[in-house]
Amino acid sequence: MSREAQEFRTGTEIVAGTEIVAGVDGSPESLAAAEWAAREAGHRGVALRLAHAWRWELLDLPLVQDEGAQEQAAEAVLREAEREITQRHPGLPVTAEVLKDTPVAALLAAQESAGMLVIGSRGHGAVAGFLLGSYGQQIIAAATRPVVAVRARDDRAAEPPTGEILVGQQGTPEDSEGVLRFAFETADARGAAIRAVRAWSLPSLYAFSPASLRLADDSGGLVPFEEKALREALAPWRERYPHVPVTEHVELGSAGQVLLTTSGAAQLLVVGRRAKRGALGGRIGSVAHAALHLAPCPVAVVPQG
Repeated sequence: MSREAQEFRTGTEIVAGTEIVAGVDGSPESLAAAEWAAREAGHRGVALRLAHAWRWELLDLPLVQDEGAQEQAAEAVLREAEREITQRHPGLPVTAEVLKDTPVAALLAAQESAGMLVIGSRGHGAVAGFLLGSYGQQIIAAATRPVVAVRARDDRAAEPPTGEILVGQQGTPEDSEGVLRFAFETADARGAAIRAVRAWSLPSLYAFSPASLRLADDSGGLVPFEEKALREALAPWRERYPHVPVTEHVELGSAGQVLLTTSGAAQLLVVGRRAKRGALGGRIGSVAHAALHLAPCPVAVVPQG
């Protein structure tokens, strides 16, 4: 257990805001998410909370609808997930609760007091826009805590492959503070290495100016300029976590493309999402969208800015 994880505990009490919440609904994807969350809670030395959202609503269908039976079914889904997790992780503090609300509202409320929220993702398919599911996209777009999307595996009890924590860095050190913090905390808790990726593209003709050209020239060119920007963003986190190995990766291309081409051996991909909401509500952004739908590993989306 890392020093930071140890600080999460005060005696036998878990400090508020450090538990991990996993949404479960009985699907293979949600059970994989619960298993991933349990393993991560163990790494970090925090508690796991399993949450199943259910709310009685009379449907306009010619069926016999029994509120009590539906509530029992919801409870059964939750208890089965709890039984599996406690069997696999006997020393882990686990609580389980049926949240009587819609899935989006319930899980958004639950994540407010947690360190992160973990949900299931349907995995690869033919129609990219429908892989994550509408609930998942709404939750990720509105969450104030990091959200991790996990796909189903054939063997949920198996340890994930050893590999790097892959993190995308964009903009200034302040712009990427949240995503780098999460990546380094996770790598520290797992004893893993980090690959920090900064993608860049050639500026358009209209973006060139004497000031921008002077900045690039002072750094020795566009590539050294980008390398310096990544190095400066990583500096405070390397100082805080000196034992976490870090590989710097600067590559020409779109951020989504570069991250996906380097994610094959990663155990986790960490990307950022602008936390500000637009006129049409929250958005997950193009980089997070690409990662969530196409990355072969679990994806953590961290709100920032």
